Amino acid sequence: MVEKLTEDAISSGLADRPDWSRSGESIQRTFAFGDFLGSMDFVARVAARAEEAQHHPDILIRYSKVTMTLSTHDAGGLSAKDMAFAADCDHLYTD
Repeated sequence: MVEKLTEDAISSGLADRPDWSRSGESIQRTFAFGDFLGSMDFVARVAARAEEAQHHPDILIRYSKVTMTLSTHDAGGLSAKDMAFAADCDHLYTD
């Protein structure tokens, strides 16, 4: 079973990911693109990574913006998997 992060670990993790913010028992970030196809390309790359990691985000697509929301249901909140996947999303966004 995946363990829920402590408040200190969440704060530390978010300090390393300044574009992400906490929303209750989740973290989220909105990524901006030049157009719809840029958004969809990013979502396709995130989906492939999510399958590899077996960790699936909630994804909201609004034309040129994509909002990722991460939480670990098995942990009942945020886990190290969420922080690691946030880093993956950031990496995919900069490539």
